[in-house]
Amino acid sequence: MAANKDVVVRVAQGALLADVQAGRHTFRVDEPIEVGGQDTGPTPYDLLLSALGACTAITLRLYADQKKWPLELIEVRLRHQRVHRDDCVQCEMASAMLEEVQKELRLIGPLTPEQRQRLEAVSQKCPVQKTLAAGIRIVSRLVPEGAEFAA
Repeated sequence: MAANKDVVVRVAQGALLADVQAGRHTFRVDEPIEVGGQDTGPTPYDLLLSALGACTAITLRLYADQKKWPLELIEVRLRHQRVHRDDCVQCEMASAMLEEVQKELRLIGPLTPEQRQRLEAVSQKCPVQKTLAAGIRIVSRLVPEGAEFAA
């Protein structure tokens, strides 16, 4: 029997704290105190970066293990920011901004320079990075009042 792949998020009245049910796992997502949250969990962008970082590291681990390369530890550091386009003429317009994720890899182990370069190239092929880079279509539907989510 396949595991439930749905994610259900609940936010109660008067709070920015989200209770998340992802299959059989539960966790909280919150906002920092300075924007009205309680800072009791990672932010939505923290989770987005976490998904990219975890996918990157797992992809590298699978590749290095398959090749039997001496990769002892993988660390991925990520940062999200909005940056102005380099030659922006109308920088006050929202469309003049560009979302950017900076991703740094720290590969520990006696790897050759060629292995390190190959792993960096492989890191860009993780499924989450491919999804983010390609863009994603989001289809929304309002559930009628009093109704439950469809099965």
